[in-house]
Amino acid sequence: MRWFAKISVLMVATGMLMTPLATAAHEPDEAIIYSFPAADTVFPEGIALHPGNGDFFVGSTANGAIYRGNAWGESRALEPFLVGGSDGRTTVVGMKVSLQGILYAAGGGTGTLWMYDAITGRLLSSFRNGVASTFVNDVALAPDGAAYFTDSLSPYIYRIKADSNGVYQYELWRDLRGTVFQYVAGFNANGIVVTADGKYLIVVQSNTGKLFRINIDTKEVSEIPLAAGDLMIAGDGLLLDGQMLYVVRNQLNLIVKVQLSADWTRGQQVGSFTDPSFGFTTTATRSGDRLLVVNSQFNRRGPNLTPSFPFTVSSVRIR
Repeated sequence: MRWFAKISVLMVATGMLMTPLATAAHEPDEAIIYSFPAADTVFPEGIALHPGNGDFFVGSTANGAIYRGNAWGESRALEPFLVGGSDGRTTVVGMKVSLQGILYAAGGGTGTLWMYDAITGRLLSSFRNGVASTFVNDVALAPDGAAYFTDSLSPYIYRIKADSNGVYQYELWRDLRGTVFQYVAGFNANGIVVTADGKYLIVVQSNTGKLFRINIDTKEVSEIPLAAGDLMIAGDGLLLDGQMLYVVRNQLNLIVKVQLSADWTRGQQVGSFTDPSFGFTTTATRSGDRLLVVNSQFNRRGPNLTPSFPFTVSSVRIR
């Protein structure tokens, strides 16, 4: 999500078979820091882990470059994978890697959705949503291979899915107008996950802090109320592990744990954690017993503001 929109949010209101080598020489609670090239102005946002080889990808909102690291090896360096500006990528937000090795990337205000080979970097396909006011923000993968994308400015959910001939097709899958998911001023739908059974999408609305459940078969939309009226304002990236939902609350540098009911209709905040290495955290992905957390530094972006170099990703133990 764009830095200024993120700051305004608060103002408006399957398992790996390998053990990551990167954890071996560190204390369990010590953050492992992955660094971008020292001089690169990145302002990173999304992150995606390749489930087959431990590679992870982080996108730049500054120029659309995509960087690659590896969570299972010893190197702490993030290296360029795709050059910024190629294929019309002037910014990259949410990303995911499928079991088939497809890297999906959301293009924010460009309204573009990309598909790449996560090994070679070859462009497989790209789609434009044709929406005037748009910010394609995050992406989640369903067990059937479908990819679902949120739009933070327009009330739509997009989908890319292979047809019966194996050809990937794009569609504006769900119009949220007329549902309980009401868009208001600011950034709306942001992080998105799919339940393991493939039945539901769970989406956070950043500016209101509400969580929503969308039935994939019927497209029915319902709010997921949290105990004691809790709200996940500034909720950004989401990670779902069983019934536990991890909500990355960007400006707060906080990862909140929300226990969801078996039918995904309600939830309760059961804990939270942070780390000194966090810097306006936007999202996270899981590698073994650790989370790879993106430090965007969006609060240091703008006139007369200076980010800290190099930009980083923190690997922290799940608590």
